[in-house]
Amino acid sequence: MSANQRSGRQGGRGGAGRPGGHGGRGRGQAPRGGGGRSSGGKPTRGRQPAPQRRPEPEVDVHNPDGVRLQKLLAGAGVGSRRKCEELISQGRVEVDGHRVTELGVRIDPISQSVHVDGERIQLDTSRVYLAFNKPLGVVSTMSDDLGRQSVGDFLEQRKDRLFHVGRLDADTEGLLLLTNDGELANRLQHPSYGVHKTYVAMIRGPVPRDLGRRLRDGVELEDGVVKVDSFKVVDSKPGWAMVEVVLHEGRKHVVRRMLDAVDRPVESLVRTDVGPVRLGDLRPGRMRPLTRQEIAGLYQAAGL
Repeated sequence: MSANQRSGRQGGRGGAGRPGGHGGRGRGQAPRGGGGRSSGGKPTRGRQPAPQRRPEPEVDVHNPDGVRLQKLLAGAGVGSRRKCEELISQGRVEVDGHRVTELGVRIDPISQSVHVDGERIQLDTSRVYLAFNKPLGVVSTMSDDLGRQSVGDFLEQRKDRLFHVGRLDADTEGLLLLTNDGELANRLQHPSYGVHKTYVAMIRGPVPRDLGRRLRDGVELEDGVVKVDSFKVVDSKPGWAMVEVVLHEGRKHVVRRMLDAVDRPVESLVRTDVGPVRLGDLRPGRMRPLTRQEIAGLYQAAGL
């Protein structure tokens, strides 16, 4: 309400309910409801009715052949069955983008998406998400015609048909994501979603003071300009330096080619992060399931 409108309301109340108040009209004030004239002869502006918001159309996300929502959430590790019921009642759960507050709702965990407090919850138990520390010398394929050790050799005991998200050179070790979620994998690899990847490289030292600025401004390669999102020196000793490079590019050998272009060729390279997933202390050749929070973070990064 504007200052003029508040003034009009207060003035109108000044004579209401008092003898000689002339029906609620105060000195020099127009009647409540507007339409009169002020002492200066100018028409006053009455109160405008507040615009009414149209209620959002109700969308029925209930699937009679599905599973109760609270049961699925509890099975996904969100909390106990009672805790999940509270989350639904509090309006903190969305199915296919629509808020659900009724406890009897059933959904299809495969075809419908669920968010709790904005966090995507993966309910399809057939989906697998793994972090793998690819050792040095292993090629990023499921098999190799030349007989080299491949990622597929580490998955022979698994019944799931998994594939790797992106690639790492044989000379590069570190974090590689494995999954059977094709839609997520395709988005994570697409540069338009800008999923950050972090690398730690060993290069020849000393590091020029302007190296970070040059990399952030962009380096011209044979297939176009490449820019890093961030760059910092992690450690240095006479003759060499350890640096951290963060970028969302997915071109082949991009980190090696970029550092080589600024006269700092890579001696060793490790990928430590992909989006919210960190390599941590995972040993080379080992893998672990991603946490619910890591999976939700990947979905968010991929716009799902």
